[in-house]
Amino acid sequence: MEQAHAAARYSAGVDRDDRRRTPPDRLPREVRGLVGVGFVVALGYGIVAPALPTFARSFDVGLTAASTVVSVFAVVRIAFAPVSGRLVGRLGEPRVFCGGLVVVALSSAACAAAGGFLQLLAFRAAGGVGSTMFTVATASLIVRLAPPSLRGRATGAWAGGFLLGTIAGPVAGGGLAAVSLRAPFLAYAGVLMVAALVAGLLLRGRTGRQTPDRSGSPVTFGTLLRHRSFRAALLSNVLNGWTVYGVRVALVPLYVIEELSQPSTWSGFALTAFAAGTAAALPIGGRWSDRSGRRPAAAAGSAVVAVTALWLGFATTLTGLVAAALLSGVGTGLMSPAVNASVGDLVTRRHPDADGGPALAGFQMVGDLGAVVGPVAAALVVERSGYAAGFATVSVIATASLIAWLRAPETWAR
Repeated sequence: MEQAHAAARYSAGVDRDDRRRTPPDRLPREVRGLVGVGFVVALGYGIVAPALPTFARSFDVGLTAASTVVSVFAVVRIAFAPVSGRLVGRLGEPRVFCGGLVVVALSSAACAAAGGFLQLLAFRAAGGVGSTMFTVATASLIVRLAPPSLRGRATGAWAGGFLLGTIAGPVAGGGLAAVSLRAPFLAYAGVLMVAALVAGLLLRGRTGRQTPDRSGSPVTFGTLLRHRSFRAALLSNVLNGWTVYGVRVALVPLYVIEELSQPSTWSGFALTAFAAGTAAALPIGGRWSDRSGRRPAAAAGSAVVAVTALWLGFATTLTGLVAAALLSGVGTGLMSPAVNASVGDLVTRRHPDADGGPALAGFQMVGDLGAVVGPVAAALVVERSGYAAGFATVSVIATASLIAWLRAPETWAR
């Protein structure tokens, strides 16, 4: 059934000229374009990230208040995700995708003009609305545009492009912040407007479908929750948010200073090792999941993260920490494409052009919750029981993800 859907999906989603130009094992042109747009968006995000807390402190507020400017973005993303899912179904992915970029661009420009802390907080919160529009639409676009046999590689390529952008962005952002704390926000706004223009031209009339399935009800989060494979994917997404956006960034720098007695600058080596391992493994995980199914890559990645999280907590040298970080990144890179591809398989199981916006929005919310709760929960554990126990929280979730994938049915087989 899925193979028949794949054939119908590909023949309906790509016009005759594209079929002549694009080999069957190469990502569609629109997906390659989305990867480039994702890199540019992440580059801009990385430009703003170093300046944001410092800019907030310039309004004479405390450290706790300044940190809310960072967290409010994630909180609004979670709150607005269901609305974004419905917008995708009503307006279509290209409009929501480009609209989200424009909203974040305007929010960033407004942040640059903020005259007080409350204005900055409000403008940054508005950016979270556009961010969730953009990410939900992206997930739906990749599901529609990439054939199932290339879905793992497509999600891996997107994640890789975004990751490289977040690595390169802070370098440029640091230089701009040295000139003016408002300059990075203006640069981010300009980058996003260009990205929206390019994406609009790329996706104009090219949604990857001819007759969307709007006759039936949308694929909801509750519907997919009945599937063991979706529940396994949710655990992996919690793990991804908890680990990548939470524990690594929150605990590793402090661990380097307090446990290894090294300058804080050395934590950059560990964080770079995480990113390098992930970037190297993403294409491998994507191809593996497309050739052998989603379960093996997702389970293997979960196992690697579970083991390396314990290693991180007991590392006694900087070399050991960097090695554990590198392998932990590899685990994330193996797991992520398979997890996202499996969700795409389930969304399109009923119909290759089913409206999966609500389900994809719920999936995103779960990952965002992990990113918000993870740093706080792990920090509380560290205060009570030490760093080894804090990193062990990652291992517990990763082990649960591994068990769930071992018990889940395969969602894709050639």
